[in-house]
Amino acid sequence: MRPLLLAFLLTLPCAAEVIALKSARLFDGQSNTVLTPGLLIINGTRIESASPNSIIPPGARVIDLGDATLLPGFMDAHTHLRGGAPGDSSARQLSGLTQTIPERTLAAVPNAKITLHAGFTTIRDLGGSQFMNIGLREAINKGHIEGPRMLTVVNSIGTTGGHCDATNGYIAGALSDSLENPAVGNGADAMRAAVRWNVKYGADVIKVCATGGVMSLNNDVDSPQLTQEEMNALVDQAHSMGKKAAAHAHGTEGAKRAIRAGIDSIEHGSFLDDEALKLMVAKGTYYVPTLMAAEGVRDGIAGGRLDPRVVRKGRLALDAIDLTVRRAISAGVKIAFGTDAGVYPHGRNAGEFRLLVDHGMKPLDALKAATSVDAELFGIADRLGTLTAGKLADVVAVPGDPTVDIRQTEKVFFVMKEGTIYRNDRAAK
Repeated sequence: MRPLLLAFLLTLPCAAEVIALKSARLFDGQSNTVLTPGLLIINGTRIESASPNSIIPPGARVIDLGDATLLPGFMDAHTHLRGGAPGDSSARQLSGLTQTIPERTLAAVPNAKITLHAGFTTIRDLGGSQFMNIGLREAINKGHIEGPRMLTVVNSIGTTGGHCDATNGYIAGALSDSLENPAVGNGADAMRAAVRWNVKYGADVIKVCATGGVMSLNNDVDSPQLTQEEMNALVDQAHSMGKKAAAHAHGTEGAKRAIRAGIDSIEHGSFLDDEALKLMVAKGTYYVPTLMAAEGVRDGIAGGRLDPRVVRKGRLALDAIDLTVRRAISAGVKIAFGTDAGVYPHGRNAGEFRLLVDHGMKPLDALKAATSVDAELFGIADRLGTLTAGKLADVVAVPGDPTVDIRQTEKVFFVMKEGTIYRNDRAAK
């Protein structure tokens, strides 16, 4: 009987570990105040309670983080985990010719880990090729590698010769057919087909290049690239399939076509005019300024790493973006947190907090942008984005009070994702 009893006992579910996180402060991601002291009770993968008055259950593992602030795991609405030299447009163009897919995918693995350890437990990856980002997402989900929760496109959608057409800059026939983007097309039907193709192969979100871009070759940074009919078809198809849609859009006309079509977010938005901003407020469109990308472009120009065509476009965008973001914040546009990681070195995502505050956001609002606001944009606010009972236990801790000094967000020392601790620099102290 004993072997049978042992076999039975081994089939019983193990009791989830209960962890009590203590700190001097807690920001829940949605309130207008910081709670003191901070106390979270974590039961398995979820938050059981988040109140200074919570009673710590007997037998709970108590982790006292001291003079720190507990926050929801940060989110980044615009990343590119692929490998490659930050801000090096030439290397980005050539990487598909000089590296195998496995090599490029493995080069992205450290990017995933460093992003998680910087406190970003959820990201959107808005640009990939050859299913590398889908592979990373699945490897993270299955526990093969450390990384943030990923919501990802398969391939960005665009028009022939546009920003999302990776064959720009090469003569016809120079590239392998495998480097052609099957999500590049022309006409409303082609846009619908591209959305369907993305969803078929596992896309969580749809991204379209509504205008030219800085880092691509042979198109103006602000030129509109889809007709209104094409954009309407794309957004309608995405929403009908239950997917959010994001528009890379520097120029205001291309952005306005996307906003009118019902796009969920505008990425970059360097040249948005007052009409576009008013339309965004009316439609509830989110704005993801990606100010860290501007930092990456500045570094790339200063380091001489960028193609002259990219430098020209980059300077135009840099001249416009600061004022645009200030006007958007003043106009009441919903600002979501996204950085365009990969244009600058991975792991520095939290620098966006400082830049948002420098452009007129209150520190509390900047923290909300990377937590509850991003969760709403992603469509996952029912389970993430705030430190409230019942939600998944994604928690980070920073020293001091980030509502007083926003740069404390750049000093994350504790990271938990779904109840698992991935970083605790104070554990040995």
